[in-house]
Amino acid sequence: MKPHEGSGGLMLENFNALVDGLPPAVVYLIIGALVFAEAALFFGFLFPGETAIVVGGVLAASGHLSLPLLLVIAVGSAITGDSVGYEIGRKYGTRLLATRPMEKHTAKVAKAQDLIRRRGAFAVFLGRFTALLRALMPALVGASRMPYPRFLVFNAIGAVTWVVAYTLGGYFAGQAFDRAATMVGRGLAIALAVLVVVGVVVWSVRKRRREAQEEDEAQQDAGHDTPVPR
Repeated sequence: MKPHEGSGGLMLENFNALVDGLPPAVVYLIIGALVFAEAALFFGFLFPGETAIVVGGVLAASGHLSLPLLLVIAVGSAITGDSVGYEIGRKYGTRLLATRPMEKHTAKVAKAQDLIRRRGAFAVFLGRFTALLRALMPALVGASRMPYPRFLVFNAIGAVTWVVAYTLGGYFAGQAFDRAATMVGRGLAIALAVLVVVGVVVWSVRKRRREAQEEDEAQQDAGHDTPVPR
């Protein structure tokens, strides 16, 4: 796949290594698979799904992808992936909590369970906007035996809101870059884009580290609070 001619191609220069030689159908498949696997296979522990849809939005701004089709694929993948996660939780219930991914995130599991107790089905919507909760929430809701139709309503609302917000964010960022390149020149625009990307990456890494540290502290506190058997 070659960069689209005109203003849209400028923003994609940093993504050439990712999409070079891939037809649009494969790119749609990759984005859909990543969004689906986030909750269905707990892939969200490793890779936040919003990264894929933001990149998809940038690619749509260049003309590489169709924005309406991308939105449909991402929303469908998000709803389906969460539904699979829900069924896993409903089928395996408490046994799910003994798995290795869950044991590594006991503080997050406890936070998600508390959110479900306090907010009910609305927790499904709220969990959509936090990476680890997005991976955990469907399975934990399934384990809590929440009726699927009720889960599906809030899952769909959350999926549509989340996908549209992040995809359009990437789309408008791509368009803004192209306008900046036209105004200040290609070289300066690329330099500014690199600085923004570096800043976002640093912020994301620090945020992840802070969340991991808070989770470790919560687990340690939970361990200290556990009574010693006599």
